[in-house]
Amino acid sequence: MLADRYDAEFVRRNLLSKENYKPFPTCEERTEWLDVPQNVQRFWIEKAERKLNYSWPTITATQYMDFSRTGNRVKYDSLLLERRQDLASLVVAECIENQGRFMDDIINGIWCICEETFWGIPGHGYMMKRQDPLPDVTDPIIELFAAETATLLSWAYFLLKKKLDVSSIMVCERIHLEVKNRILDPYLQRTDFWWMGFNQERMLNNWNPWCHSNCLLAFLLLEDDQQRREEAILKAMRSLDKYIERLDSDGGCEEGPKYWIYAGGKLFDCLELLYGATSGSLDVFQEPLIQNMGRYIYKAYIDGNYYANFADSSAIVHIPAELMYRYGRRINDAKLSGLGAIELKKKREEATHVEFSTMFRLLSAVFHYREMEQDTGESPYIRDAWLGGIQVMVAREQEGSSKGLYLAAKGGHNDESHNHNDIGHFIVYYDGSPMIIDPGVGTYTSKSFFSERYSIWSNQSANHNLPLINGVQQLAGRQHRADQVIYTQEDSVASISMNIENAYADSAGITSWKRSISLIRDSNPSIEIKDNFQLERMTGDISLIIMTPHAPQFERIGIIALQDINDNKLMIRYDGEMFAASTDLIVLDDEVMSDVWGDQLYRIKLSAITAIDHGESIILINKL
Repeated sequence: MLADRYDAEFVRRNLLSKENYKPFPTCEERTEWLDVPQNVQRFWIEKAERKLNYSWPTITATQYMDFSRTGNRVKYDSLLLERRQDLASLVVAECIENQGRFMDDIINGIWCICEETFWGIPGHGYMMKRQDPLPDVTDPIIELFAAETATLLSWAYFLLKKKLDVSSIMVCERIHLEVKNRILDPYLQRTDFWWMGFNQERMLNNWNPWCHSNCLLAFLLLEDDQQRREEAILKAMRSLDKYIERLDSDGGCEEGPKYWIYAGGKLFDCLELLYGATSGSLDVFQEPLIQNMGRYIYKAYIDGNYYANFADSSAIVHIPAELMYRYGRRINDAKLSGLGAIELKKKREEATHVEFSTMFRLLSAVFHYREMEQDTGESPYIRDAWLGGIQVMVAREQEGSSKGLYLAAKGGHNDESHNHNDIGHFIVYYDGSPMIIDPGVGTYTSKSFFSERYSIWSNQSANHNLPLINGVQQLAGRQHRADQVIYTQEDSVASISMNIENAYADSAGITSWKRSISLIRDSNPSIEIKDNFQLERMTGDISLIIMTPHAPQFERIGIIALQDINDNKLMIRYDGEMFAASTDLIVLDDEVMSDVWGDQLYRIKLSAITAIDHGESIILINKL
């Protein structure tokens, strides 16, 4: 899509020089800064005022070593990100106010960050050639947060260079030196970073566009040598093509809506940078894949801040308003830009804050705020969607409204990026409220990736809405997949059917397990989960799992009620002669998960009453 179409000669002719690349006004260019809405100006100035005469938090060697000693990723990562978020706030506030009162704190922040041995986080130290509890200063790897840091410092340089030079020319020289040594030189010299995709040693995921978006910005804002700038652009396009090649044309994000911010969203950022750095000459925004990648996020949208959260995604996701808005405007999709405008209206102040202090998005939010406020867009509540590449369907009762039943279900395979073992899994919402859910993801630790990933309960199929046969769960790996997947969509019904036999180990003793999941739109709308199964031997060890945040009410044999705090109520009807119902309480002691669901979840188990080797089960879910 990129490298073959836009060759070295194209880049040489069209790439703007450092002097001519002006993505946003500098602090000295006052007209646009003064035109920023007063409420946005006030938000950032008040935020920065809390950091006046700031004592920048200390980051110690033993705090870094805590990851290798205990597996904790939070303590060090939080300190690292706090420094960057605070510096970003101070830089934006100084550009808005232009009185110089934040400059000393900005200089201290820049100097602290430049003094850090490693700009990344301990959890990514595995990329270093020598493995040790502390980072190797002689091995400047490029990972997510090292690249983010380089961009933050580059923006401080770009926006405030004249003011910084008044205090000391050493500040900008130090930024230039550190970014060159840690990011710019390794980026051009090395091809062995797995996220570049040149060695194909690991499956590419959000790391590819996420790292490239930041490395590209560092080159565009800091690099004086035009030939090196051109080399970086060409290398980025070759590597981005590696990522794009593995995507399905429908644009589905297998990593879930949370990671769309850093997968499809970061690819959009890369393409925006390439577009801007060539004065619009490099333009692939009319490509169906690029448009579909943007549309994915409203296809996964449920209501409020709820999204269909398969993989390592929370059910509650705060998508940056400006990202959806800019993406929608660029591809002329009023549903996508409209969802951005909705997000802004929901949380006006928070919509100007971007996680991880990604300054490109933060500045875009500041300068697009007034435009977003006035946008009406179109309703993002689509009735049906099918993402065949990742085998995900979504359906709701009616177009343009969150009222009624909502269903999302998936097939796929168990080697997806940020995978959970969840083939045949589904979620159900009612009037935008979660009723039958995917627990989502907890706080990342050293177990979250690599060999111990599936020791975490929320990654296991036994804690998704799936069968458990002979005590055997689904296994990880691409061979553990859905087969014979069929999606059907009509006015009266939307459904997905599949055989999930191969998702399980042979020890489960499954000959065939065909599951169909349907939203039926009739006078009494309902969701039907039908399982037709054949086993190798008789067994009574069969359970169907249903996860919910609400205490189940056992109305009578064959009927379970779920009711939320708004008195929305669903009935779950099952064959009481075939299954006995019970409930397990799951206490949530993880802050990330409890912020979404509260203190506990409930796992309903429908367990076979007698031994069988074949049968049909129908679970019907409808409104009271």
